[in-house]
Amino acid sequence: MLDMTPKEHYDRKALVINPAKTCQPIGAMYAALGIHGCLPHSHGSQGCCSFHRMQLTRHFKEPVMASTSSFTEGASVFGGGSNLKTAVKNIFAIYDPEIIAVHTTCLSETIGDDLVTYISQCEIPEGKYVIHANTPSYVGSHITGFSNMVKGMVTYLSQNINEPNGKVNVIPGFVSPGDMREIKRIMKAMDIPFIMMPDTSGVLDAPMTGTHEMYPAGGTKIDEIKDAGNSKLTMALGSFSSEAAAAQLEKKCKVPMEVLTMPIGIEATDRFVSSLVKNTGKEVPYELEEERGQLVDLMLDCHQYLYGTTVAISGDPDTVIALTEFTLSLGMQPKYIITGTPGEVFSKEIKAMLEKTGAEGCIVKSPTDTFELHQWLKNEKTDLIIGNSHLKHIARAEDIPFVRFGFPILDRYAHQYFPFTGYRGAIRLVEMIINAILDRKDRDAAEEDFELVY
Repeated sequence: MLDMTPKEHYDRKALVINPAKTCQPIGAMYAALGIHGCLPHSHGSQGCCSFHRMQLTRHFKEPVMASTSSFTEGASVFGGGSNLKTAVKNIFAIYDPEIIAVHTTCLSETIGDDLVTYISQCEIPEGKYVIHANTPSYVGSHITGFSNMVKGMVTYLSQNINEPNGKVNVIPGFVSPGDMREIKRIMKAMDIPFIMMPDTSGVLDAPMTGTHEMYPAGGTKIDEIKDAGNSKLTMALGSFSSEAAAAQLEKKCKVPMEVLTMPIGIEATDRFVSSLVKNTGKEVPYELEEERGQLVDLMLDCHQYLYGTTVAISGDPDTVIALTEFTLSLGMQPKYIITGTPGEVFSKEIKAMLEKTGAEGCIVKSPTDTFELHQWLKNEKTDLIIGNSHLKHIARAEDIPFVRFGFPILDRYAHQYFPFTGYRGAIRLVEMIINAILDRKDRDAAEEDFELVY
């Protein structure tokens, strides 16, 4: 067993074991599904597309539609231009989407396919669109892919026609449909006109109607993405997943941007709401004040159990940054904080939070993998683990309470319907954390009673 305590940290660079991320095309495919009438298209081999669809389907428990260029040996040698042109022609003829969002895979990136030229040579029906994003799997993570695809939407579609629409653009980041619904609810409660892009609500949480809908009713309309170039402000929620598209909007269409922490937890949601007030002049409605008060009440009720509780957190950088801040607000003590997505901003923001609150003894690492997290937990356990379904094996092996959070969640149902964002989402998150801890306390007490009796 490697000694991986904070004092003697072993840095493994040449090998990744059980990565705390997945590949770019999954994020790009998810972002594309947030456009109304869009068919995501994987420019690469059929196996890549099948894996990405499978992961999203298992997480959301919804059928995920996507097409592929179906590379074979010939495309690998001579390039995938012919495959893409044939695919685009067939897709519009057979499936009739409003837009095709093409993302690349490792193979097409490695052989150097020129997507801009290929798309310019495609037969695209009048009134239809084809956009693309370069998403090599060996760079970044699914969060990078999401960011690149949203930036691609802006690059291809957004326009400034000098007709201000008075709206606020919201780029929500890689969150669930339930989170997107909650952010929209807050905007509507404050009577703020907005454009959210992408928007997977109504797509990956669509109702059962008895009829299969190739393109569900949800998603951001193409006209809305175009009109985003005339908005008064873009709010990018999460620097890793949303800032690139907001910066592109500012550069291309002169729309000012503001990058905020993803509104998970009380402080991050406060900043989100305060920014809306500052930039729009709207007042905070009573319903939001009431929800915040309920959250504060719950935090106080649970404080005796949560104060000083140690926690290990793993997941996507934008959500982990906000979640770390929230656990500190609850009086908890983060001990291990990791992400698989590379980026120096992650560690800097986390360490700044820890210094601000006086928290000590926390290991923060980006990028790393869950094997390394497991080594740390074997040396010194925490009272709680928060992360995606892949961490359940660690929690089970080390007998540590576990809260499922992030992507992917493969072994639980209905999570896509419920938010973690906003005050309501924070209430749900506290409920999950406190009940996981209390369940463990109840079990320990039952074991003690059993030992006394027998």
